Amino acid sequence: MNKQIMMGNLVNYQGGAVVSSEIIKKETGSVTLFAFDENQGLSEHNVPFDALVYILDGEAEIIIAGISHHLKSGEMIIIPANKSHALNAVKKFKMMLVMIKS
Repeated sequence: MNKQIMMGNLVNYQGGAVVSSEIIKKETGSVTLFAFDENQGLSEHNVPFDALVYILDGEAEIIIAGISHHLKSGEMIIIPANKSHALNAVKKFKMMLVMIKS
């Protein structure tokens, strides 16, 4: 039986931290929810998968290959495979990360 779930309720903010909850993990990709407290982030890195980031709540700065993008609740961006990127919480935010392996 399928159950409807509010995506943002599956991960909670924690003071001074980044919290994640993996929803789907398959050989072909994954879906992970993140909650970033204000001023928290992920340092520059890259992955060999295309990634879609959808902001569920709050505001984030996502830097892709040195270019800054400011996203708010309801907005999304695609990070191409093997492109360096970093994430910073402008305000605390929640996001859904969908990674697709090619």
